[in-house]
Amino acid sequence: MDDASQPRQEYPRPQFRRDRWLNLNGRWGFEIDHGDSGVERGMVDRPLSGEILVPFAPETTLSGVSELDFMRAVWYRRTITVPAAWAGSRILLHFGAVDHDATVWVGGSEVGRHRGGFSSFSLDITDAAPAGTEVPLVVRARDDPDAWQARGKQSRDYAPRAGKYWRTTGIWQTVWLEPVPQTAIRRPRITPNVAGHSFDVVVPLSGNLAGGVVRVIASDDAGEVASAEVRADLDLAPRAALVLPADRVRLWAPGDPYLYGLRIELRDSGGRVVDEIESYAGLRGVAITGKQVRLNGEVVFQRLVLDQGYYPDSLMTAPSDAALVRDIELSLAAGFNGARLHQKVFEERFLYHADRLGYLVWGEFGDWGCNTDQGQTTNQQPDAAYVQEWLEVLERDHSHPSIIGWCPMNETWQQYGDRITALDDVMRGMFLATKAFDTSRPVLDTSGYAHRIAESDVYDSHDYEQDPRRFAANHAGLAAGDPYLNRSDDTGDPWSIPYRGQPFFVSEFGGIWWNPAARGRAQSMSESWGYGDRVRSVEEFHARFEGLVAALLNDPDMFGYCYTQLTDVFQEQNGIFAFDRTSKFDVARIRAAQARPAAIERAAGPTP
Repeated sequence: MDDASQPRQEYPRPQFRRDRWLNLNGRWGFEIDHGDSGVERGMVDRPLSGEILVPFAPETTLSGVSELDFMRAVWYRRTITVPAAWAGSRILLHFGAVDHDATVWVGGSEVGRHRGGFSSFSLDITDAAPAGTEVPLVVRARDDPDAWQARGKQSRDYAPRAGKYWRTTGIWQTVWLEPVPQTAIRRPRITPNVAGHSFDVVVPLSGNLAGGVVRVIASDDAGEVASAEVRADLDLAPRAALVLPADRVRLWAPGDPYLYGLRIELRDSGGRVVDEIESYAGLRGVAITGKQVRLNGEVVFQRLVLDQGYYPDSLMTAPSDAALVRDIELSLAAGFNGARLHQKVFEERFLYHADRLGYLVWGEFGDWGCNTDQGQTTNQQPDAAYVQEWLEVLERDHSHPSIIGWCPMNETWQQYGDRITALDDVMRGMFLATKAFDTSRPVLDTSGYAHRIAESDVYDSHDYEQDPRRFAANHAGLAAGDPYLNRSDDTGDPWSIPYRGQPFFVSEFGGIWWNPAARGRAQSMSESWGYGDRVRSVEEFHARFEGLVAALLNDPDMFGYCYTQLTDVFQEQNGIFAFDRTSKFDVARIRAAQARPAAIERAAGPTP
C-alpha cells in the first residue's frame, strides 16, 4: 500500500523513541481458524485466503473483515524486508498489543510467543530475518471464548449486552520493526523527585559495556538544563540522578503540563555513541495528607470521567491519532481534569497526549467481572497471567507523568468471610507487584466492591443512585469514618475489610441514561440502557447531573470522583457525548457544574 493510505503512521512509543524504524501497519493476509487447527493444516507455510488492514481487529469495519462471531484463532501473514542499511544491528519486532495469545513465525521459524491481550511485547528476529532479504512474517492469535482470560469489557456472549461489548481479536495496535545495537538501551524508568528538583533515571541495558557510560541530558525551551553520567559496566540498570538548577525548575500540572526533553546516550570507552534514544519527563509529585491527595503539594480535586476507549468503527483501537486527542479535548471541554482509563490498557500514544495536555489519569487493567465461581456473571477468572501482564503494563507506562494512580482490579465481588479465595491471592499479588514496581503513586487495590488489601493507599465505592438527595445521604457518613461501601446485592453483607480513614472517592457514579429514541422505561439492555430511570429531557439530565456532582464537590472529605461516562458505548447510552463523539447536552453547562472549587480544595492550603 502507498504511504498515504497506511493507517496509524505515527511513532507508537513517543517516550522511548529511536530515529530508525519501519511501520508494518497495512494490508496483511488474513484467515479465520475456527477450529484452531491451523498448524496441522499448514497455515504457517501457505498463503492465507483473505486480507485485513492492520492494526484494526477483524471485528471492526475499518479492518475490512467485519466478522462479529467468535473466532477461536486467527492468522496473519505478510512479507517483510529488513533494510540492508540495518546490517550488523539486532532487529526487534514490536507489537503494541495482540489479543490474546500470540505465536510468531519469521522465515518459517517460530521466534516467540506472548500471552495477554493488553500489554506490548517485542521479539528479537535477527537470526530469522537477515538484513536485505525478504522473509514471511506469520502471526497466529488465539482468543478462545471459553477461556477464563483477562478480557475487560469484551463479551463472552455473542452480542453486546449491558456493560459488555463486541470482542477484539488478534492484532489491535501498531506493529513495527526497529534496529538496535548489539548492546542497547532498554526502556528507561523515569521517576520525578519534586523535593529534590530532580529525576531518578534507571536505564536498563541489554548487556554491560566495558569502559562505557550512560549519559542523560535534560533540556527545556532554552536548551540544555542538566546532565548526568554513570558507568555502564557496573550494573545491568545504571541509575542516574538528574538534578535541575533551581532557576530552571518547572513543575508539571494541569494547566501547565511542562515537559522536559530527555536524551539518553550509551557511549563506549572511546566516547562513541553506541545507542541513543529520545524521551521526555514531567516533574510532578503525588502525595497523601490525611484524606487529601496532593499534586505538587496542592490539593487538586480529581474531576474524573470514565473513559472506556471504544470507537464505533474500530472498537478498542483508535481510528487515528487525532481521535485520541479529541477524546481528551472533549473531556476537558466538559470540565473534567482527568479520567479513569477503564477496563483496557490504552495505547501509549493516549498517555503521550495526556502528558502534553495536562490530563490526569488512573491506569487500570482489564479484568471486569473477574470471579472464581465460574457462574453466569463471571466474565473472566484470575490466574498468574494477570500479574505477569500487569507487570508488563507497569514497565511500559511507569514514566508517564499524567498517570497519578494505579488500579489493578475493578468490581471484584468475592464474599468477605473466613475463607481466602484465589481472587484474593491474585488481588494481593497485583497490589504488591504495583507497590514494588512503583513507590511514587497511590495504588487502589480494586475499584468498588470487594476491598481486601489493608495497605491500599486510597478507598472508594461505586454508587449509581440517581436521586441527588438520596445520593448525598449515602455519602454523609464519610466525615465520621463510615463511608458508603458496596455490599452484596443478595444478602447485604459486606464485601470489604473495614475502612481505615484513607483518602476516599466515588470512582463510579452517574451513568445517567439518555437516549430520546429509546422506547419506554424497560428498554432491553442489549438495545439501550443506563442506570436508573431514564431522564425525560435534556433539562432533567442537567438537573440530575448538577445535583449528583454537587453532593461530592460539597463533601470536605472527598478527594475526587469519576463520572460514568465520557461517551455512549454501543447499547450503554449514558455518556456525556454520543458514541460518534457528537454532543448530547450543553457542554458549557456541564463544565460550569464542575467549575467551582471543591470543599476539600477550599479547606486545604498549600504544603508549607
